[in-house]
Amino acid sequence: MNFIRVASACPVVNVGDIKFNVENIKNCIDLALKENSKLVILPELSITAYTCADLFLNQTLIEKSMEGIKDICDFSLDKDILIAVGAPLLFNYSLYNCAYIIYNGKILGIVPKNYLPNYSEFYEKRWFTEGHDIISEKVNLPFQNDVPFGINLLFTSGNFKFGFEICEDLWTVIPPSSYLALMGANIIGNLSASNELVSKADYRKFVVSSQSARCMSSYVYASSGVFESTTDVVFSGHLMIAENGRILKSNNRFQRENEVITSIIDVDKINNMRMKNLSFRDSKRACHIKPLEISFNFKDTNICNFDRKINKHPFVPSNEHEREVRSKEIFNIQSAGLAKRLNHTGLKKVIVGISGGLDSTLALLVAVNTFDLLKLPRKNIITITMPGFGTTDRTYNNAVDLCKKLGTDFREINIVDSCLQHFKDIGHPAEIHDVTYENVQARERTQILMDLANKEAALLVGTGDLSEIALGWATYNGDHMSMYSVNCSIPKTLVRYLVKFSAEHNSEKDISDILIDILDTPVSPELLPKDKDGKIAQKTEDIVGPYELHDFFLYYFMRQNATFEKILYLAKEAFKDDYDEETIKKWLDKFMRRFFTQQFKRSAIPDGPKVGTISLSPRGDLKMPSDASYNIWVDNK
Repeated sequence: MNFIRVASACPVVNVGDIKFNVENIKNCIDLALKENSKLVILPELSITAYTCADLFLNQTLIEKSMEGIKDICDFSLDKDILIAVGAPLLFNYSLYNCAYIIYNGKILGIVPKNYLPNYSEFYEKRWFTEGHDIISEKVNLPFQNDVPFGINLLFTSGNFKFGFEICEDLWTVIPPSSYLALMGANIIGNLSASNELVSKADYRKFVVSSQSARCMSSYVYASSGVFESTTDVVFSGHLMIAENGRILKSNNRFQRENEVITSIIDVDKINNMRMKNLSFRDSKRACHIKPLEISFNFKDTNICNFDRKINKHPFVPSNEHEREVRSKEIFNIQSAGLAKRLNHTGLKKVIVGISGGLDSTLALLVAVNTFDLLKLPRKNIITITMPGFGTTDRTYNNAVDLCKKLGTDFREINIVDSCLQHFKDIGHPAEIHDVTYENVQARERTQILMDLANKEAALLVGTGDLSEIALGWATYNGDHMSMYSVNCSIPKTLVRYLVKFSAEHNSEKDISDILIDILDTPVSPELLPKDKDGKIAQKTEDIVGPYELHDFFLYYFMRQNATFEKILYLAKEAFKDDYDEETIKKWLDKFMRRFFTQQFKRSAIPDGPKVGTISLSPRGDLKMPSDASYNIWVDNK
């Protein structure tokens, strides 16, 4: 599945004491190996220490530095880890600040630093030469000839493609890593020596995360630590591992021992994002440098313990503050979409069918927010509850109370008699509770809502959510249809949180109490008769499976185009305390089958606003045939 564990390391150093430094570098490599890492990034010029200043021009330091590199090469023999370590290189009478890339006893290549800072506290041009003109060169070392040398080196093992840059390179207008990404690098390492200033760490973190997002890559960053010279500046040993804009792991800075952090990188995710993003492909036109690809083979890429945190609810931010910010933004998007449609049509009213469930509740809250935004009276929101054979007192009372408390034009139309008449008309026995029995009710409700929309010159607001659309859990030309669908890009797990957010932030306690009770009500279309106690008998999640699982499956299937096997693997990790493997596999199989067989419903869905990164609109994000086979996407074992 192309997961790989990578490491960022900061060794203790003595300035100019190469033997001491090499021993600590070896220790960091061992620490990375213990975690089963396949890549370790060490800081800039870590063989010598970054702060040697004019000592870099001393022949003894240059020679001893090369001996240190050989020592690390010898140490790496039979070790299955790619090592990026910083040291100077004398080439054609010029000294370069370089990253030495070492694997299994051999230097695979040497990458020079492109941009040398020569301002404020930095004076690198006093000692080093910029490497931007070094492309596909070869260099002879005392212990190895014809070593590739250049800024265009790409190190490849299977689907893992590594590129490297050094410190200041990242801080420029167009970092070399941008070109490396366009050449194919999906894992980028930065050997750095970035000194500390007040608030600089926050900015550094932002730069690393944003570059990983821009490059659609992982980014492994290692900076020099506190044992560099403190003559004028202090270094903190900042270590970070990022993936596509997200910091996966970072350390507590200012440590006084050898330190290594590791994280698992999902290379399939990176490669898939690049494949889907056509602008990434088109950007290759701007890259005029041809990569020199250097191949090697990891012996294995077993990550051992999978310790990367997998969010059970990927559509819902785990951070409370972020959830609040996201909720406000979602309501704004939904309301802006509905407001535009009302402005365009010239309509001043909407119709919302209210069941007392989560989806219709959210649609109503959006309608209220929209009408407040447009300064239209809430009485122009016509809310209709339509009790049927399965309607319970709990959902009925919640629907009635919520509509009245929100100040809408509330109406009630019982559908029992009309459905019984329809059963007679089509010759269907009312005691047979099959799909016809259920769909008659759903279509009767939609017919009422559509006709009232015509009568009142109103827009019928759809209530169905993204999870239902994915599973096809809607009656074709019943609740499947509306005039504008405000929830169409919001999965059930997020619907639940948005209603919860509204309950927590509503100033009227009565409304909050109703919303909280709706949250506690089992999800159900209430199309089958109630149980003997008058409670909900038909529970959606007993039939199609837990929505938290289906939303998880949907996210990884649509966002990453992940395989059945990978989704199952990740779901087992995320839900290991909630469901066993057989249960997860059962519902994943159900998800895949329904996703394919129900596409015909998605081919004919109404307009609605895209809210998150995933949408199933046939006009936008998902162009899929309605008659595609699901065979290769399900578990056929």
